[in-house]
Order: sequence, then structure tokens, then C-alpha cells
Amino acid sequence: MDLDRYLARIGLDARPAMDAAGLARLQSAQRMTIGFENLDIPLGRGIRIDSESVFDKLVLRGRGGYCFEQNRLYSDALSALGVANRPLLARVRLAVPEGVTPPRTHVCLLAEVAGTLLLADAGFGGSNVPPLLLEDGAEAGTADGARHRLRRIGESGTTGGQWLLERAGPPEATDGRAAPHADWQAQYTFDLSDVAPDDLEQANHWTATRPDTRFTSLHIASIPQPEGFASMVDRELTVHHAGGTDRRMIADSADYARTLRDVFRIALEEKEVTGLALFA
Repeated sequence: MDLDRYLARIGLDARPAMDAAGLARLQSAQRMTIGFENLDIPLGRGIRIDSESVFDKLVLRGRGGYCFEQNRLYSDALSALGVANRPLLARVRLAVPEGVTPPRTHVCLLAEVAGTLLLADAGFGGSNVPPLLLEDGAEAGTADGARHRLRRIGESGTTGGQWLLERAGPPEATDGRAAPHADWQAQYTFDLSDVAPDDLEQANHWTATRPDTRFTSLHIASIPQPEGFASMVDRELTVHHAGGTDRRMIADSADYARTLRDVFRIALEEKEVTGLALFA
């Protein structure tokens, strides 16, 4: 981890103090400057989640990534800043029917700051999740008008999960999977079981290769913004902001590459974009 290059990539000119406020500042900076995206999957390149590959892609080459990449980078940065952390595997509950148990395909982090445990997640593409104290009923807000809270719902090791992350707020300030109301909605469930490196490799491989899933059948990009959220699924762009929500269809490969750069801060050349099935 070249911490100075990482901090420059996320727009911070100094190392933040690693208290709860500093952790929130670091996470927000990464979320708002490194877009969430899955585009190496439809490009046929696969997803590598070792530290060197992730740093090269997200920091040096100006690309984005999905949770296994984003939280690998975030975890390495936290470790370099002296913050103890470890990965947790979660089941995403967005748009999942009642009674269905989804696989553990999301990685988040458990961080310890000044003796306090927090959920830290720089890689959830569905919405903007702030750091949350790991305690039942802990809540925090984000600038898009949403509230986020943790609830303890079970015991470690149960398929239903030990902890539930919920969100209440504008459904437009998400990646489109939210139900059409602003009440509390399940985001993902997780427990505190130890996660081995090969667990992450296995979950990442399934997520990047399983046919007919969200990540293998769609082209996805999202990023939190200062007062809202932007999402692009295939050629439909949605930008939610304080004044409302704008939607439009992407015209062509040049428009797509420009939108990736200007809205999602993702550096992908037009000649690479033309390799996507969207523009075949």
C-alpha cells in the first residue's frame, strides 16, 4: 500500500486522524472518488482481488471496482493507518423475495477504532452506507437524505444472519433495487464469523462468473455524490440530487465513456467501451 498515492487518488491531502470522524471522512472520500463498477466482467477480463492488482486498477489506472476490490483497497489503507480490521461476508437482501436465502456475495469490514467496533463498508454499490457502530439500533445519516441502521437479529452462524443493515430514504438515491417507498428496507445481513482469504476468492469467483446474475448479465456503475447518488445500469443513467432525479439513455460508446469519466470517475477508454456487448 502506497498510502500517499491512495490518499491523493481519493482527494485527501493529509492522513486523517483515525477516530470515528476520521474513519468516516476516509470512507466517504473513497466512496465519492472511486466509482463502483463491474465492467471487467462483461469485458471478459475477470476480477482479481489481491492487494497489488486492486491497487494497480483502482489507484494507478483510475478504474473503479466492486465490493471485493473496493474493500480490499479500503482494508489495506486502514491497516496502513494502524486501524485493525478484518473482512466479513454478507448476504445482500435487496430485491430478494421473502423466504429466499441469498449466498454470501458481499464483503464488508469490521474495524476497531479507539476500542470501538464499527461496520466499515466502502464497497456497497446499492447506496451510500456510512460507518456504523456495531451495536443494536446504531443509526447514521447520509447527505442523500437517507438513514441507515444496524439491528441485531440473530446469532452468529445462522443463515438468517446475526446483524441486519437497513436503509430508509429516497429510493431514487440507490442503484434501482430499492422498493418504491422511503421506509426501512433490508440491505444485507452478516455475522462476525472469521473469513479466510480463500473464502473471499471463492465468493468473488462465484460473483464474477455465475451465469444470469446481476454482475454477469448487466453493466453496472454507481457512485455517491455530495447530495445524492448516481447509477448507470446498462445504458440507463439515473442521477438523484437535491433538486430531484434526472434520467436519460446513453446514446453511444463515446457518450458512455464520457459519462463513466465525468459522473462515475472511472477511466475507461472509448476503444475499450466498444468491447462491451452494449455496443456490439
